[in-house]
Amino acid sequence: MGVFDQSNARMNAPEPNPAPEKNDFIRQIVRDDLASGKHSRIRTRFPPEPNGYLHIGHAKSICLNFGIGREFGGLVNLRFDDTNPSKEDMEFVESIQEDVRWLGFEWDELRHASDYFEVFYRSAVKLIEDGKAYVCDLSAEEVREYRGTLTQPGRPSPYRERPVAENLDLFRRMRAGEFADGSRTLRAKIDMASGNINMRDPALYRIRKVAHQNTGDAWPIYPMYDYAHCISDALEGITHSLCTLEFEDHRPLYDWCVDNVDLPNHPELWQPLVEAGFDTPVAKPRQIEFSRLNINYTVMSKRKLLALVSDGLVAGWDDPRMPTLSGLRRRGYPPAALRLFADRIGISKQNSVIDFSVLENCVRDVLDAEAERRMAVLDPVKLVIENLPEGHAETLEFGNHPKNEAAGKRTVPFSREIWIEREDFMETPVKDFHRLVPGGEVRLRGVGIVKCVDVIKDGETVRELRGQLDLDSRPGMEGAKRKVKGTIHWVCAKAGVPAEVRLYDRLFTVADPDNDEDGKSYRDYLNPDSIRTVRAMLEPAACAAAPEQSFQFERSGYFTADRHDHRPDAPVFNRSVTLRDTWSAK
Repeated sequence: MGVFDQSNARMNAPEPNPAPEKNDFIRQIVRDDLASGKHSRIRTRFPPEPNGYLHIGHAKSICLNFGIGREFGGLVNLRFDDTNPSKEDMEFVESIQEDVRWLGFEWDELRHASDYFEVFYRSAVKLIEDGKAYVCDLSAEEVREYRGTLTQPGRPSPYRERPVAENLDLFRRMRAGEFADGSRTLRAKIDMASGNINMRDPALYRIRKVAHQNTGDAWPIYPMYDYAHCISDALEGITHSLCTLEFEDHRPLYDWCVDNVDLPNHPELWQPLVEAGFDTPVAKPRQIEFSRLNINYTVMSKRKLLALVSDGLVAGWDDPRMPTLSGLRRRGYPPAALRLFADRIGISKQNSVIDFSVLENCVRDVLDAEAERRMAVLDPVKLVIENLPEGHAETLEFGNHPKNEAAGKRTVPFSREIWIEREDFMETPVKDFHRLVPGGEVRLRGVGIVKCVDVIKDGETVRELRGQLDLDSRPGMEGAKRKVKGTIHWVCAKAGVPAEVRLYDRLFTVADPDNDEDGKSYRDYLNPDSIRTVRAMLEPAACAAAPEQSFQFERSGYFTADRHDHRPDAPVFNRSVTLRDTWSAK
């Protein structure tokens, strides 16, 4: 077995997923390949570039690659495409591994493109020797000029017919660091008249004297993605290389590199990996494309996400308004909801835009089943129950989950003075308002029916309410059967705990913030109400939550204890999602 992180490896293939069989065009290809005997075991990979945090779009690819591996008893590699060290960082490497595990997946082998730098170099030398690659001295601007357009063929580089010996000499000197950054490239010799611009002598290597996080200063040249990716797949024996539709036009180049390097028939190219103890099940991979995830009311360009962080427009990569997996996690989106989302949107060849509410509904569905219930008052106003004695205190019993008796019960303190939501009282009620009004009655959750008998104001602001509890309406008594239209929640004023509650909403005000018409950019569409912080009052059982534990705050929504800031003695909760879709009404 190869050299990799043994703690992360599953040495045996996983059992097939017992869930109902999923069906899409990729899974059908896999079934057909296994049934025909083309492959005895499949291998897939998730190949992120460590130049940023993963976002919701990556979750679709993770669920597909790892999901197929689980379903068909195959193997899945996590491979870092670390071929551009100037933009990469170990912080991103660590966050990617954490996100994959958080989603509920484990890789069989942890690999890096940098593991294969020597193989990439030897393979490039082979292409030069075969007359299929050459060193080019054109600048980047000149390369673009020579490349042509979609309607005009390209022109051959004046260096295209350099002799093999000269190309070998120049490439070895590139490797030795003799030339300045950007002064030369190694290009494949394919077809400058091709209708596919990707085949017009694409670059395979560029000079970049930047230290690499894994290899240090050993390499002053780095391979291009299109070249390194396919050779990595071949070295790892990847059977189905799954990528998004923007790489469909790159597939001819993928196949050209695989075919012309021809690793299976040239073991001398990957001998360094054998000597280093790497598992090298060399095979010819097949690239298959599927539609990427496009979701409205957000941006998923790494460049734009980086700008949001760098320019202080959000609080960091894990800001709960960000579409990053770490942001969604901190907001309280459970990993099961993201897996459910991936299942619901499915896999296809057709690009489309998914409404953000589909994701939110997945969160609701999972949290409705999993999250215990608690009472919290987000905008408190005091209600004093006058016909209870001063110092009155009792303990009530509430079920933790109305649909799951196994979740057990909790005790909730109750006293003469309680907090209720300010919006649950209206001095001059509008039609169909069925909560507390002067002289009106409402049921206090688990307590009984209370009548508002007085309103104490400070100017126009209601400072305190006074009420009378119908003592015959307590639970279990005959009067409890009396009908009233409204039921409201509450928190004991004596035992309630103040908490910071962060009310998050969508980061952008428009469905397509990438739309740059009228000279606007995504920055112009930032939602000024995407976060609002309130000082709430919580029942004590909510404050004892562990970081990342989620509750339904009754009648308010689903809230999650912040994974970094929450403490039982200083609670901090993030609103994950409202009980219902409130955005469409806006």
